[in-house]
Amino acid sequence: MLQIHCPYCRTERPESEFRYGGEAHISRPVEPAAVSDAEWADFLYMRSNPKGIHAERWRHIHGCGRFFNSVRHTVSDRILATYKPDEPRPDPKALSRGDR
Repeated sequence: MLQIHCPYCRTERPESEFRYGGEAHISRPVEPAAVSDAEWADFLYMRSNPKGIHAERWRHIHGCGRFFNSVRHTVSDRILATYKPDEPRPDPKALSRGDR
């Protein structure tokens, strides 16, 4: 089971207290009416599925109830960092050095 650090509660808690919220840093189209059906489908359904470092959204449902982002290595399933949505994404190169 993953141990996830909530950046709001500032505690590390078991994965069962959280819910996965999908890939992080996905921006909704500014003018949805101007987007083609293919572009809209791409926005809704197409996500990266990398082998390695991946930014994700999580929600601390049995704690503060807030969403936050994490950087997880998909091969080792190790969470390398967690951060609030308004904070910059940590440098993936710096994070991956300890996971080789």
